Amino acid sequence: MTIQEVLTKFHEVFGDEGSIGTFFAPGRVNLIGEHTDYNGGHVFPCALTLGIYGAMRKRDDRFLRFYSLDFPDEGITSSSLDELKPLQDKGWTAYPKGVVWAFDRRGFPLPTGFDLVIGGDIPIGSGLSSSAALEMLTGVALRALFGFDELSMKNLVGIGQFAENDYLGMQCGIMDQFASGMGKAGCAIYLDTARLVHTYAPLDLEDSTLVITNTKVKHELIGSPYNERREACALALKRFQNSLKISSLGAMTTDQFESYKDTLHDPILVKRARHAVYENFRTIQALSALQAGNMDRFGELMNASHVSLRDDYEVSCPELDLLAETAWEIPGVIGSRMTGGGFGGCTVSIVKNDSLAQFKEALTSAYQKKFDKCPEFYVVTPGDGARAIEA
Repeated sequence: MTIQEVLTKFHEVFGDEGSIGTFFAPGRVNLIGEHTDYNGGHVFPCALTLGIYGAMRKRDDRFLRFYSLDFPDEGITSSSLDELKPLQDKGWTAYPKGVVWAFDRRGFPLPTGFDLVIGGDIPIGSGLSSSAALEMLTGVALRALFGFDELSMKNLVGIGQFAENDYLGMQCGIMDQFASGMGKAGCAIYLDTARLVHTYAPLDLEDSTLVITNTKVKHELIGSPYNERREACALALKRFQNSLKISSLGAMTTDQFESYKDTLHDPILVKRARHAVYENFRTIQALSALQAGNMDRFGELMNASHVSLRDDYEVSCPELDLLAETAWEIPGVIGSRMTGGGFGGCTVSIVKNDSLAQFKEALTSAYQKKFDKCPEFYVVTPGDGARAIEA
């Protein structure tokens, strides 16, 4: 998919008159630090060169018209600024409409509607944050076309999360929107989600490659147990706060967790909280390992993250487990883990370049044998964040 294809389709369905803005927002992959963002911990994602392209034009009325090259059978979907329905809208257009609603709630109401055409190369339901990319694409487009220049990229990140939480009803943390908005080519983002303080860590893999493997099990978080995990962590925190002065599970040390875990009085809460606390610790260690050039240690932490997500947080699935566990047996694989919210989606692996063919062959063979289908592989590099682009 290219911006020129999107613009050509825009001209076809909406005409070529007027000023049309063109934009891009990337998907993201999280290297480590899963389900820690809404627990006040650290995350370590990077934006991708895969993403969503969009063309938008202001209208002179209050109508909203949408078209997606990813869902061509749906044709043009029409709505208006007066028909925004939080927690009721469904389908892909709920994401840009949610951002419009969030702009209004944050004091930036749109005076008119717009036409929008999108198309992307992020596989839908892969867990690479196509929803956050669409939110950030909408945000940068609205800022540019309607002159909301006072909004910073961090403001747009917050608006995107607000839309997903309060319009879509998905209680995600800040990571996905932050990575899509604040990405930097060649770097991962080390983000303290409690303070929204971030640093860019150069991701120099030298003789290795970042590989995403898609299970083709559609990752669907709205309606999944995702919100249940967040609620369990909130309850665990509340019980810990009876004994400790902490603001979040991300503020706990592993020693504190071990000393006070029995106060939770619930084995499920212990498992959920243990993941949040130890995953945060692994993410902090992962940055140190990367900065020290110790990729073997980085890989060990990735593998341990998957085990925790599988056993303590229980957000993996048999397909993800098979891909990760098969990868661990290949000598040239530095580390492999599920990435994203879980319940399907993708694994992320760091693979030695001379082992890449073996990696693909082994995972394809094992996956096809057990599930009678082939996974998809994407060799990726970290890219820049959401932005206006030239067609």
